[in-house]
Amino acid sequence: MGVTPGNDGLCGAVVVDGGVDFGVFSPGADRVELCLFGPGDPTREVGRVDMSRGAGGVWRVRVADAAAGACYGFRAHGPYEPSAGLRFNPNKLLVDPWARALTVNPGWDDGLHGFVWGDGRADLSFDARDSAAFVPKSVVVEHSFDWGDERRLGTSWEDTLIYECHVKGLTVRHPEVAAELRGTYLGLCSPPIVDHLRRLGVTAVELLPIHHSFCERHLSVRGLRNYWGYNTLGFFAPDVRFAAVPGRQVVEFQAMVRGLHEAGIEVILDVVFNHSAEGDHLGPTLSFRGLDNGEYYRLCGADRRMYENPTGCGNALDFRSPVVREMVLSCLRYWVEEMHVDGFRFDLATVLARGDEGFDAGAPFLEAVRRDAVLGGVKLIAEPWDIGLDGYQVGAFPAEWSEWNDAFGRSARAFWRGDGVGCGELARRLGGSSDIFEGSGRTARASVQYLASHDGFSLRDVVSYERKHNEANGEENRDGMDDNLSRNWGVEGETEDGFINGVRDRVARCLLATLFCSRGVPMLSAGDELGRTQRGNNNAYCQDNEISWVDWSSGSRERELLEFVRGLSTLRRKWAVWRRDAFYTGAVDCDGGAKDVTWLREDGAEMTKGDWNDGTRQVFAMKLHDCAARASVFVAFNASREDRVFGLSRCEGDGTWRLELDTASPEHGDEEFGKDCVTVSSHSVKILAYTL
Repeated sequence: MGVTPGNDGLCGAVVVDGGVDFGVFSPGADRVELCLFGPGDPTREVGRVDMSRGAGGVWRVRVADAAAGACYGFRAHGPYEPSAGLRFNPNKLLVDPWARALTVNPGWDDGLHGFVWGDGRADLSFDARDSAAFVPKSVVVEHSFDWGDERRLGTSWEDTLIYECHVKGLTVRHPEVAAELRGTYLGLCSPPIVDHLRRLGVTAVELLPIHHSFCERHLSVRGLRNYWGYNTLGFFAPDVRFAAVPGRQVVEFQAMVRGLHEAGIEVILDVVFNHSAEGDHLGPTLSFRGLDNGEYYRLCGADRRMYENPTGCGNALDFRSPVVREMVLSCLRYWVEEMHVDGFRFDLATVLARGDEGFDAGAPFLEAVRRDAVLGGVKLIAEPWDIGLDGYQVGAFPAEWSEWNDAFGRSARAFWRGDGVGCGELARRLGGSSDIFEGSGRTARASVQYLASHDGFSLRDVVSYERKHNEANGEENRDGMDDNLSRNWGVEGETEDGFINGVRDRVARCLLATLFCSRGVPMLSAGDELGRTQRGNNNAYCQDNEISWVDWSSGSRERELLEFVRGLSTLRRKWAVWRRDAFYTGAVDCDGGAKDVTWLREDGAEMTKGDWNDGTRQVFAMKLHDCAARASVFVAFNASREDRVFGLSRCEGDGTWRLELDTASPEHGDEEFGKDCVTVSSHSVKILAYTL
């Protein structure tokens, strides 16, 4: 092999004239080796090269005989002193953190640990076994994808409807997706899936992690796997498990993005930069830990053997480190520029802004994102919490970010199950949570509103279970949340009782209507429109089976729900009053003297302070005025056990009130009302529109 020092400062593997430049950041290492493996047989090592120490702790080498498709890894030599935070072990092959692709995970083996598993000294022991046979190999990638006339969509936040889904889970059971494409990137952009998304009015898919992930030991030994993928090993690499043809995952991901863009659907990635797949001090040595443990991770000050753990996943990447920040920024730019994604949802995003004293809204990483020319044009969504001290930071992120707002779903669930949370709490969420976001100068688009997500009960389970049922996870039902704000309405779990199922369906429709009638950015969890159940499992992260996958076979209940959600989406697009970015003010917003919102009791009078503070009140309405459309929309919410008569306030002109939606009778609509009152059935939402 022809070997020269290579390009100073570069990380990753880059095809250049005359070969491939390899670089990796490992400032504390005494020596770093590049190991090359046969492209047709990544288990066979074909060469090993010493790398040269360059500037800034980056080791580098150019290999003249290498080309795109070459498989490789690193070995870093240095001291193994866990108590000092040093965990170098050259017997462990290391994945390139900047690798654009990885081969298939070979499977778990305890030789992946830097220490002898089962030794009484735990990680203070040293394991001399070679781990190469059990580590996925990094792959040299050269981009040549033809994007054609594909263009970025740039859908406004006001018009955005997010659909959170899993690449495999959404497609693997769809009977009309070609068998060889089910569970893959190409399956996600296939005509049956695209047609379903477009008919729902979806403008953006938010994909559960597609970065290359690695399964934890405790799952592997139980015959389970990390299905969700929140255990990243390769941040730059699309996961090979979703490729129709292993080895083509990069081009297949690009084809998926192109296909979805052609259908008018944006792609948002759920990214997990808060921790890595290496876990705590008893985790495997796969990449960062063996390259320079103390540079990449937050270590405890008193005992650098231990890791700070605000993620609950064993470790946390250290965003105080300029190298970590630059790696993540480079990664984000890569996914935008080379892979054409439209945005990111940052898992446990509070970690990204943790300094020495906790969360900092002006943290260097957030400031760098704000100033970045590439990232300034994409959608940024924070999951604004972690489990560390002061980890709950909903409303605290910078103005250019939107945030998952769990307060919306919790308020809606509590209201419709009859908790007596008070109408004021739900009204604030319907308006986009101005109490949370307005103080920092933000608008309603800051709030991503959702009823259910991958994490917790599905919507059907919210109305079918009162207790979690996670026994299949193998943790004796100790994992997952205990407080789900759910109700089974008489029987725990699935039932053939028609009356109970009728009540459940009715409450589910009320919840969905509440979501689509709110300001902010609505998000649906995949399969909720089809009545998907996880059988009461509210932590299905390790269930790569029918518990998690979307079931496309449907009976009358499921078909009716799907049509109902499609109708809600159409209604939201029809009436701009729900899609506007501004918070409600209650002020007159046009010459006709109408307020942008009027909150009403069932007798037609405006809500008083006493009404808002009445925790037993379960009925109220909002009347929204649209000056541009010269129309008003009336939405009545009745969570009580009795039918209620609502007064209809008069509007200017000779218009007519017409029924737009009734969750109690979803098959009825477009009926004209010539009366000054309307009956709203128990546990229902009724929407009327007044047009001239």
